[in-house]
Amino acid sequence: MLIMMKKKRSRKGRNKNHYFTIKHEEAIIQYTKTDCIRERTQLYVDYIEPAFNEMVDKIVFTYKFTNLPNIDSLRDECKIWLMTILEKYDPSRGSKAFSYFSVITKNWFIHKVKRQQKRNAREVDYANIPKAYEEKYLSTTESYISERERDEFWQSFYVEIQSWDSSQMKDNDLKVYQAIVILFESKEEIEIFNKKAIYLYLREITGLNTKQIVNSLKKFRKRYYSFKQDWEEGTI
Repeated sequence: MLIMMKKKRSRKGRNKNHYFTIKHEEAIIQYTKTDCIRERTQLYVDYIEPAFNEMVDKIVFTYKFTNLPNIDSLRDECKIWLMTILEKYDPSRGSKAFSYFSVITKNWFIHKVKRQQKRNAREVDYANIPKAYEEKYLSTTESYISERERDEFWQSFYVEIQSWDSSQMKDNDLKVYQAIVILFESKEEIEIFNKKAIYLYLREITGLNTKQIVNSLKKFRKRYYSFKQDWEEGTI
């Protein structure tokens, strides 16, 4: 069965990431492996701290956390906190260090936003706060950081689904599972614009109708949401 493949259009003007490269990823991995205080200190000073400083600053700017009160102090507090959780990073779980620490840094600041919401609820109409703060503090302009986070999330989820035991799956479920794997493997050659396009590809690959595909996807959805929650909490 043939699938029409379209070459992905290259995106012009994408910012290059010069502050969190493979050498910084390797430094973090080595930091988690060694028990030598001297080596850890050297790795942190030479590679990890500069990368964390730049990452935190870019996330604060990208997601408009600059509007938070005492943002300079919060920046410093977050950087210190990142240092204290370095040992929790486990590269064997599939996520890159950049993505892991970016996600939990963003969530750390979102937590601060929510705390600020509660403080302001004492002074203004509570019903007007969520939307106002979402617009003011959580504006998510498309950026290199958010693109890279999204790409690494799907890469890690691809690793996750490959670990699923397909031997006990029913026939239709197995067809849908294999089709999903094919879509992941072909993501560089195809363009998926929306949910309808995904169902179109799945129908073409599996030979199943939409209702059959939906029934199988429901069984996988719980695993997906569980993985997504763990990812957002930084536990993978």
